[in-house]
Parts: sequence; C-alpha cells; structure tokens
Amino acid sequence: MTTTEWITDTALVLIVFRQLREGRLDLKTFLIPLGIVAFVAHTYLDSVPTAGNDLVLVGALMAVGATLGIAGGVYTRIRVAGEHLLIKAGAVSAILWVLGMGARMGFQFWVSHGGADNVARFSIAHHITSDQAWVAAFVLMALTEVVTRLATIFIRSRMVHGRKAPQTIASTHPAPSLDRTV
Repeated sequence: MTTTEWITDTALVLIVFRQLREGRLDLKTFLIPLGIVAFVAHTYLDSVPTAGNDLVLVGALMAVGATLGIAGGVYTRIRVAGEHLLIKAGAVSAILWVLGMGARMGFQFWVSHGGADNVARFSIAHHITSDQAWVAAFVLMALTEVVTRLATIFIRSRMVHGRKAPQTIASTHPAPSLDRTV
C-alpha cells in the first residue's frame, strides 16, 4: 500500500469518528466524504472490467457497500436544535463504517503482504479476469457506501426538518429527532 492509499483510507475511517461527537449537519458533512471518495475514484478507477465474472464481483461488493451505507445512515441520530440539524453517529453506525473501510484496508494490506497468490487462485477459479476488477469492486464499494450513507442521512434529515414544530411551540416540547443509535 502506498502512502496515499494509507492516508485516504485513514481519512475515510476518521470521518465517522468526527461524527461520534454531535455536530451540525451542514454542507461539509456531505462534501468532505464525497470529496475523498471522488479523489479515490479518480485516482484508482481507470475502468470497470466486464469480462468473466468481473461484474458479479463489482455488483456483490457494491451491494455490501450499499447495505453498510444505508444501515450506517439509519443508525445516525438526527435532531433539531433551534434552527440547526444535529447529527451523531451511533455505535452501530461507527462499527459498520469502520468494518467497511477497515475491510478494504485489510484486504489491500493482505494482498500486498503475501495474499496475492490466494487472490489470483480465487480469481482464476471464479473467472475474475484481472486485478482491475478487484480495484474497481473495492473502489465502487467505498463510493457506494459513502453515497448511500449520506443519502440516507439527507433523507432522514428532511424527514426531521419536515416534522419540526413551529417556533412558538418548540420551546415547550422536546425537539423532534430520528434516533436509532444504540
């Protein structure tokens, strides 16, 4: 793994730790993770191979990414405080995020430290045609996880915002929230 790969993977893992503290839901919440995965996609995603079972691999890992992203977004608490929406990643959300990002880092580390022959044998046995299929699958998995998590948070934030009590009533009632944290 290159230094750039370590830095980008670590940055993606650290994003959720920033959200373990409750903070304001704003444009940065969306742009920072999207910017990081856009950089990764631009850097590593040359093409998406379609021969053999390459698309099956890509689709399977994208499905895993979507599942982790949606679940992570569901287990992020969103609440109204005054004029702002606040979010806080729950334990489940953090675990899922680290699991997804950490699995990719672990796979990269394993392949570059002795696992390449095992991956090659698996690829031959399952008709995966190139290293680029693995790269595309893992990059698209990360992209899918980030996009679905952010989309879930965005949709849920609109639901909370839509249920916001009028200002005259807000001071006497608790702020509406969508809390699925554990």
